[in-house]
Amino acid sequence: MRRALQEDCVADDVTTRLLAAAARRPACAQFVAEGRFVVAGLPIVELVYAELDPEVRVDAACAEGEWVTAGAVLACVRASAATLLGGERVALNFLQRLSGVATVTRRVVEAVAGTGSRITHTRKTTPGLRALETYAVVAGGGVENRRSLAGAVLWKDNHWALLGAGDLARALAAAPSGLPIVVEVEDDAQLERALAAGVRHILVDNQPPPRVAAWVRRAGPDVTIQASGGITPETARAYAEAGAQLISIGALTHSAPAAPMRVDIPPP
Repeated sequence: MRRALQEDCVADDVTTRLLAAAARRPACAQFVAEGRFVVAGLPIVELVYAELDPEVRVDAACAEGEWVTAGAVLACVRASAATLLGGERVALNFLQRLSGVATVTRRVVEAVAGTGSRITHTRKTTPGLRALETYAVVAGGGVENRRSLAGAVLWKDNHWALLGAGDLARALAAAPSGLPIVVEVEDDAQLERALAAGVRHILVDNQPPPRVAAWVRRAGPDVTIQASGGITPETARAYAEAGAQLISIGALTHSAPAAPMRVDIPPP
């Protein structure tokens, strides 16, 4: 947030200076929805403005994770006009971005409702914003997943390639104690090797729902099957109905459109 304010050169707002005394007058800024979306990021709005003025007052008019429609007031910010104008774009950028992520997530969550499948993110996030974007996924109804290379063992295609004919069980046995172990499989042979190694969380990557269903049956109820790879809000239910307990979707973060909203400052 501080980097974003520095990037916008808030301390050198040459336009607001032209308001002279009017810039110091107290005013109220309303964040207003211009469409239908799920709200996420209101605490960031408060942090942005508190950085500019510790005495600022931010009153949220809705809850995190709530659906809103066009015309709804999301929050009211009370401070000097200069403070309101200085933080407007940065606060909007965060709120629009995170609300967009939460909205896409909620649509997928609603699409798989009743199946028992959970929706989660990947590491395909905006550099430097992963903590915020994954927070928005949770605000939208998704669940936390591995957020970094240190969060879990995730054995993927390139690890398989480098292992070659080596012993998977022996390789995984050296993993740090207590860390989750997830193994990605792309064919029947890899699935069998993973199951033989005692793996209890299988990531099925870039496979159609019928194959996911077949591997769910083969793995049995004690193995978590996670589907991933090009899954969209339109196709997610098919994977859920195939039996995938967890569905990870990179598009939640890498392709979510910004939620439409604006800031209004009524005249005195």
